[in-house]
Amino acid sequence: MTSLTLPIAADLEAARDAWRRWMASERRLSEHTTESYTGDVDRFLRFLSAHHGRNIALADLGNATLAEFRAWSSALARDGAAATSRARALSSVKGLFRFLDKNGTLHNAALGTLRAPKLPKSIPKPLTQLDAEALLANADDHPTEDWLGKRDAALFTLLYGCGLRIDEALSLARRVVPLGEALTVLGKGRKERRVPVLPAVAAALAAYVDALPYSGAPDSPLFVGAKGKRLDAGVAQRRLRELRRQLNLPDSATPHALRHSFATHLLAAGGDLRAIQELLGHASLSTTQRYTAVETEQLLAVYQAAHPRAKAS
Repeated sequence: MTSLTLPIAADLEAARDAWRRWMASERRLSEHTTESYTGDVDRFLRFLSAHHGRNIALADLGNATLAEFRAWSSALARDGAAATSRARALSSVKGLFRFLDKNGTLHNAALGTLRAPKLPKSIPKPLTQLDAEALLANADDHPTEDWLGKRDAALFTLLYGCGLRIDEALSLARRVVPLGEALTVLGKGRKERRVPVLPAVAAALAAYVDALPYSGAPDSPLFVGAKGKRLDAGVAQRRLRELRRQLNLPDSATPHALRHSFATHLLAAGGDLRAIQELLGHASLSTTQRYTAVETEQLLAVYQAAHPRAKAS
């Protein structure tokens, strides 16, 4: 999609649009991810145009200096962008420059020397097992349509029971039902992984498909909205917020928190870290190791609540 409002010359506009198409067709990123990366780049292009006081062209990107990149990053910070947002914006812009470099359009060495902002250390925020059970037990209580309740219950049970990302679940096709003992998931970077399927997950998906008022070909989306189109992640997130308020769950209760809960509860039950890494589709073990911090934090909370010496202090 070409933006008609960007202050850029035709050659840069064509290069930007080619990069966007490449992300969608070659890297096969989700529409949400493509929009996020494109938005970051567009904001950078607007900044650089304002800095020059004119429409910019490809040559301006090739000649951009480290001082200009630093000024852009500083402007994001002044505008209130968190370190995580600035790091993502830098990654998006670097992605554009790598694309242009690989296809021989331009090369800029200055951007590679710009340091990413230091990110705060954070740990996942899973639900407790009781909260997860309460959520799944009430997910099918939809205020309008019974089949929509079964859809929500199936989706949230899948996220918690298989540890899927929301985009991975929403990209599934109708053909996967009925589920067998394992499910093939297409994750980040188009990498496939196999995850085991619990009977409760298979039953929830089967009940949802049986209740669906829309017919569909095997390639059609498994999860659909009220009008039969592919379910938008924002709808699922909004529904979980409603359930969160009804059940008095913490604000951290989100679709992604169900994935965190999957990993944390497996680890607490003695699951092997390497196996959990494979189930989650993490490229690096260090990413999975964050869940050990969650387990330690929860054990410490139990200790402080129960140990006589902790109570005495």
